[in-house]
Amino acid sequence: MRISKTLSKLAFCSGVLALCATAHAEDALDRIKDAGTIRVAVAMGVPMFSYANANMQPEGSDIDTAKLLAKDLGVKLQLVEITNAARVPTIQTGKADIAVANLSITPQRQKVIDFSIPYASLQTIVAAPKDVKIKDYADLKDVTIGVTRATVNDADISKNASDANIRRFEDDATLVTAAVTGQVQAISSQWPNVAEVNKKLTDKPYETKFVQHEFMLGIALPKNNPKLQAWLNDWIKANLANGKLNGIYKKYHGSDLSGKVVKGQ
Repeated sequence: MRISKTLSKLAFCSGVLALCATAHAEDALDRIKDAGTIRVAVAMGVPMFSYANANMQPEGSDIDTAKLLAKDLGVKLQLVEITNAARVPTIQTGKADIAVANLSITPQRQKVIDFSIPYASLQTIVAAPKDVKIKDYADLKDVTIGVTRATVNDADISKNASDANIRRFEDDATLVTAAVTGQVQAISSQWPNVAEVNKKLTDKPYETKFVQHEFMLGIALPKNNPKLQAWLNDWIKANLANGKLNGIYKKYHGSDLSGKVVKGQ
């Protein structure tokens, strides 16, 4: 009899916990709407995506994407300016509701945060001046190569070119400065950062040596928020279809979105 009562209590408690978990999972979108504000984390210092303009105001494709998202959701936008390395922790700790921060969708990150479907993409490349002979990872042996800390570039170079002299920088702006000032011989980054290097390094401009990967970028959100995730996915699909996300991307990057993004792959 006592065992039966105990089991009944355990079943009841389990049910309550399950209901609480479900309620929590479905609350994120409602909480944002109730607050009337969405806190969007953006990784500043990333050319083309999010950076400070001449008036020291946030600008870039991720900024415009965040503005459009907040407008369509019918809430105010609060930008949470962070570094690349803080993108995942910011979502994990609830310091922002979502992150529109050129964040690649990877299995490792998906263990601790959730993502929307891709809203954009980026290619990671190894770039260096013309006289630096690099064709693949093997050629990076003993080459001083710069990467931005805690990015897919960092992980990729660490894995595939461990015998390179890897120098890690806290953000893309510092990485660009390192290339311009000759602190590194090459960088693993994205073309927008190479373009920034070449604006200042006109005598020995950087060029793409080889493409490492093309990564799909997703809007990051905390785990177990299915309503918010579904809204984000529907919003991205609608704005890919009507061309608004492509227009934002082309405005800053000078090219259309990858076909993989447009097709939803």
